[in-house]
Amino acid sequence: MQRMTTIEIRKQYLHFSAAHFTIFSATERERLHGHNWRVSASITGPVQFDGLCFDYAVYKELLKNLCAQYDEYTLLPESSPYLTIEEEGDTLLATHNDVTMSFLKSDVLILPVRNVTIEELSDYLLRQVLKSRDTLVKHEIEQIVLGVSSGPDQWAYSEWNR
Repeated sequence: MQRMTTIEIRKQYLHFSAAHFTIFSATERERLHGHNWRVSASITGPVQFDGLCFDYAVYKELLKNLCAQYDEYTLLPESSPYLTIEEEGDTLLATHNDVTMSFLKSDVLILPVRNVTIEELSDYLLRQVLKSRDTLVKHEIEQIVLGVSSGPDQWAYSEWNR
């Protein structure tokens, strides 16, 4: 039986700064604010003959590049039942409860999520990592647990198993 191990990747540079607001209902939402979102991953695979599970640098770089894609943007949820987003020239208009907020298109990323929360971001970012399927197969990865934090003591985790 092959020995399995889990490597946790939690580096200082695995973060991004982004604005958002949580939508609670058709009539309630938070005010626009920002977080220094942190990202971590626990990756499980077999220990190889050389005593290594996999090349950690590959996953540290993948996570670092992923974080860089979201840094210094306002994140909006494309799939929210309570928010409509319309384009008007160089502007995005986001309407919630008959209140319309105007954003420069170049400052916004619209994500295919229902809400910009740690729960949704952990799942979304995990799906982005899983796009590297060839690397996961090559390293015989059995499980990935990806975490997202909006503050020091508040994390959400999403899990994938082979």
